[in-house]
Amino acid sequence: MSSSSIAPASGPKSADAALLGVPNPAFWAGQRVFLTGHTGFKGGWLALWLAQMGATVRGYALAPSTSPSLFDVAKVAEVTESVIGDIRDAERLNAEIQAFKPTVLIHMAAQALVRPSYDDPVETYSSNVMGTVHVLEASRRCPSLGATIIVTSDKCYENQEVIWAYRETDRLNGHDPYSNSKACAELVAYAYGRSFYHQLPDHALVSVRAGNVIGGGDWSKDRLLPDLLEAFAAGREAIIRRPKAVRPWQHVLEPLSGYLVAAQASFGRGSSENLAWNFGPRESSNQPVGTLAKVASALWGDAAKLTIQEDPNAVHEAGLLTLDSTKALIELQWRPRWNLHDAVANTVAWRKAFGEGADMGAVTRQQIQQYVATAADGAAQ
Repeated sequence: MSSSSIAPASGPKSADAALLGVPNPAFWAGQRVFLTGHTGFKGGWLALWLAQMGATVRGYALAPSTSPSLFDVAKVAEVTESVIGDIRDAERLNAEIQAFKPTVLIHMAAQALVRPSYDDPVETYSSNVMGTVHVLEASRRCPSLGATIIVTSDKCYENQEVIWAYRETDRLNGHDPYSNSKACAELVAYAYGRSFYHQLPDHALVSVRAGNVIGGGDWSKDRLLPDLLEAFAAGREAIIRRPKAVRPWQHVLEPLSGYLVAAQASFGRGSSENLAWNFGPRESSNQPVGTLAKVASALWGDAAKLTIQEDPNAVHEAGLLTLDSTKALIELQWRPRWNLHDAVANTVAWRKAFGEGADMGAVTRQQIQQYVATAADGAAQ
């Protein structure tokens, strides 16, 4: 892949140069966004954010995989045109996309966890690889689109457990079925970009990669912070099995802001070979699991019960994996806004508000507004 950059779009829907690096409501107001995975954790946050900026959103995804879910408690269906469907159903997916006539497509639907990929690798590959193929097939045939954003993961890189962070040009691979499927999805996107999207001068294809995200409304199994907070809320002991594994922790709004900025900058520009972007946290947020657990415990308060007890028989997961976001910093002027403490504090506050019976749609929107204010202040400096 070359090192050529994706320049900001021009025309009436281009990003305001003064706000390059942050999501621009003036760009998103009136956009028609087809969002796969809107019933998931990251997808729910993004749907609410897009709606808050004035976009019309049609979500397409399976029913929420957990109960409770962010989709239900934050009433995401009230601000989206919600379609319950499977990205492996190519015919229905294509029909929904063509009928909606989107201007931006953001593909987030996936089997998103490492451990379940060991239990059902076929489902993982069919969702993450063929699901992506189906999205791209429909997208490239949709004349209304100005940008298609394919969301994968930092796990797409061949992790060599090295101390340096991975760049967009590093080798793709994966030890486990989930990570490998994400590398495959990236290869699919690259092939489609070279084979088909280069013939579409007004339609950009972009892939985006982020690390371990945290935030309110995540009830997925085998996720560190959700498991910790549920244990704390129930008064149960929380046990940490892999305290030394280092992850690029970031609040969910950080990579979502990057995805939005990448869409703004590439919209209507056509595709380049250099289609991938990393959106990782600041270096100080690359911390061991044990450190995150201790921060969460302290923020929850005296009721938190935490025990660190290593499990030598745990299935393989990456021990050290960090992202280099220099490309996004230089070419998109994007940068992370919240440090690790901010990210955990907002996640803890969200979970406590849920336990107190608060209006979680309002709480979620308020945290988005808080993040936007922080990002705008940073952009003005």
